[in-house]
Amino acid sequence: MALKSGYEQYQNNKILTASPAELTLMLYEGAVKFCNIAIVACQNKEIEKAHVNIRKTDLIIEEFQITLNRKYPIAKDFDEVYRYIRSRLVEANVKKDPEILEEVLEHLRTMRDTWKEVMVRTNNGASVGR
Repeated sequence: MALKSGYEQYQNNKILTASPAELTLMLYEGAVKFCNIAIVACQNKEIEKAHVNIRKTDLIIEEFQITLNRKYPIAKDFDEVYRYIRSRLVEANVKKDPEILEEVLEHLRTMRDTWKEVMVRTNNGASVGR
């Protein structure tokens, strides 16, 4: 498949050369983006667009949940948080409720920002904040 533009090639290379920590941050950023899109779609009564973007958000959270390293006790806590977020996403999708999505978005932003801080503190985030 040929890339259509230099920007697409840049984005592709960015993903292919990213560290695991950077990939995790990209996933958090994607979840925040899709949740924001879903909120606006719900507010505008764009049912299909809301559904698609809620599902994209859920798939990212599902990936985090599936890839938890369960040999660490903290994984149980993360699993519970992910389960809660996913249950709220299902409810938001059924009701097309932007208020539920706002709650989810708050959790996602907190998790993303915490991850950025972890990257900075562990020196995995040399490019974070640039």
